[in-house]
Amino acid sequence: MALSARQIVRIVLTVVCVAISLYVLYLLRKPIGWLLIATFLALALSPPVNVLARRMRHGLAITVVYLGLLAVPLLLIALIVPPMVTEANKFADNVPQYSRDVTKFVKENERLRELNEDYDITTQLEKEAGKLPGRLGGAAGTLRDVGFGIVSSAFALITILVLTAFLLGSGRVWVDAIIGMRPPDQRVRLRRSLDRMAEAVAGYVAGALTIALIAGVLTYIVLLILGVPFRGPLAVIAGLFSLIPLVGATIAAVLIGVFTVFVDFPTTTIIWAVWAIGYQQLENHLIQPQIQKRTVKVHPFITIVAVLFGATLLGVIGALVAIPVAASLQILLREYVDLRTMSIKAHPPEPRPPEPPPPEPPPAAPPPPAPPSAPPDPAPA
Repeated sequence: MALSARQIVRIVLTVVCVAISLYVLYLLRKPIGWLLIATFLALALSPPVNVLARRMRHGLAITVVYLGLLAVPLLLIALIVPPMVTEANKFADNVPQYSRDVTKFVKENERLRELNEDYDITTQLEKEAGKLPGRLGGAAGTLRDVGFGIVSSAFALITILVLTAFLLGSGRVWVDAIIGMRPPDQRVRLRRSLDRMAEAVAGYVAGALTIALIAGVLTYIVLLILGVPFRGPLAVIAGLFSLIPLVGATIAAVLIGVFTVFVDFPTTTIIWAVWAIGYQQLENHLIQPQIQKRTVKVHPFITIVAVLFGATLLGVIGALVAIPVAASLQILLREYVDLRTMSIKAHPPEPRPPEPPPPEPPPAAPPPPAPPSAPPDPAPA
């Protein structure tokens, strides 16, 4: 059937409106991402704020929680950066000695000595080693540019913190106003759904921090037993990477394994690799399920898809918030399905009237009477 002119115009307008809406969402992707992150932080910080609000004013409780939140990254930076800077300077000072050691090793090895005579490897190595301090100075300039970039992104951080503070201070009032707009029979279920979402997010954050703490402490103990230097910063790195779902612990294990290569290869590296593989199995099958089974109940397939989508949209932050967002959407979907089911049971659709029986066919007409038969011919004489 051909479409009318009005239907064609309606379809075109619908497509144009959808395209414009998607384009506007694309332009506003950063503020929308900030708002989502602020909402996640507000839900995660609500439990400690509510606990402190019982003993002090609500605004003061938010301030105390914010100060604690800002103190954590500063403490981590103070713990990680100074040893790394010291070791980098020490490495730069010892590069000429490393070059001489390599040259000595090459001269003592007959095969390498032949290669050196053919390609002049040691001379090139010494030249590059002499240029390394200057290159490190150039790298310092690059790091300075990166630092300026980080400072320039402070606006986003301040915006997120301000939005989070507003949500912590007035979010409950806005939620009550939104719930009040719904019909009375839906308010209780909606409030229960929002409370479950808040519990899921807070539980996920608490569980993730607990897992990160366990990973950091156990990493420190193992590195202490193995005699690996800088075990404090390495343990902090292991704990931080454990916050990234699915791949964080693996990345941390690989980084620390590479570091152990320069400490005592292969003994320490092999022991660390065995420990890292065993701990990941322990975390995936025992620690994480036991900690988060009562808060976030998301299927592993949905978890993987959510993390991939979140990482694609918002990077590492998106991967961090993907699982609680998926859990919240799952709660909303479950409540919506339950509400629809209850509505159908309370107001079942009226049964359709029975269809009338088909009309009976008219009786068949009687067959026409047979024509009278002709009299028989008289018999011949």
